[in-house]
Amino acid sequence: MRKLIISTLALSVALTGCADMSATQRGTATGAGIGAGLGAIIGATTAGGGGGRAATGAAIGGIAGAVAGNIWSNKMEQQKQQMEQATQGTGVQVSQTADNRLKLDIPSDISFDTNRADIRPNFRVILDKFATSLIENPSTRITIIGHTDNTGNDAINNPLSLARASHTRDYLTARGVAVARFNVDGRGSHEPITTNDTSAGRAQNRRVEIFVAEPQQ
Repeated sequence: MRKLIISTLALSVALTGCADMSATQRGTATGAGIGAGLGAIIGATTAGGGGGRAATGAAIGGIAGAVAGNIWSNKMEQQKQQMEQATQGTGVQVSQTADNRLKLDIPSDISFDTNRADIRPNFRVILDKFATSLIENPSTRITIIGHTDNTGNDAINNPLSLARASHTRDYLTARGVAVARFNVDGRGSHEPITTNDTSAGRAQNRRVEIFVAEPQQ
């Protein structure tokens, strides 16, 4: 219990210390600090009795937590700015997530035709520029998630959402991005971001989300 309290206090101090850092430094320190701090807490909590075992558990937990964190490096910030310029006026939303990932939220009206997984020509232009930025940052990992509205059933929507994510990955790998860097998933209609009761809402829910993360080493 004492180790848990000490680890929690250390995490709090680490987060407080970020106040005087730049935005990039805060992103890096927060990702690493939270990962390492939570990992140490988990390690200390699960190690059980015995000083040696507790110390080993805390150390292993700290290492695992640090690896699990993401950093927001200067390269990540540059990539965000590049994609903001490349997608300006297209409807694609580019943002930095709370866990230091670059997110591209791509509505289906510019990426795929209704009930199709073939990439539209105007989406290819965006992906071409995106592929270039990914090749320039080889340490990053990419997650692509497809979503649909609630029209139809899971038997249609689930494979369609996965096919859209997979085709997006395949397009990027064909342009030189290593396939091992990707993780793809299809969530069907199960994660709407707004109502499905209107045509405008359904259009927003039909989307592909791309996340880029630079893992903390």
